[in-house]
Amino acid sequence: MKKAVAMRYNPSKENAPRVVAKGAGTTAENIIKIAQLHNLPIQKDEDLVELLSKVELDREVPEKLYVAVAEVFSFIYKLTNKR
Repeated sequence: MKKAVAMRYNPSKENAPRVVAKGAGTTAENIIKIAQLHNLPIQKDEDLVELLSKVELDREVPEKLYVAVAEVFSFIYKLTNKR
């Protein structure tokens, strides 16, 4: 079953990225569709999605996941700077 997690990070207001949406099946597909409609970058990482799906909504990502999440934000940074 497809799963998706959406994160938000505003370094001027937050100490770490937050999980702002998550779900499986139809909910995951809707999260992905919304991201695509808004031209938001999407990275596929099933292992990270599995870990992030355990984080409660609107909670900061736990410190133990910082390295993995940093890789996602690095990917996004590189992708958006190419545009």
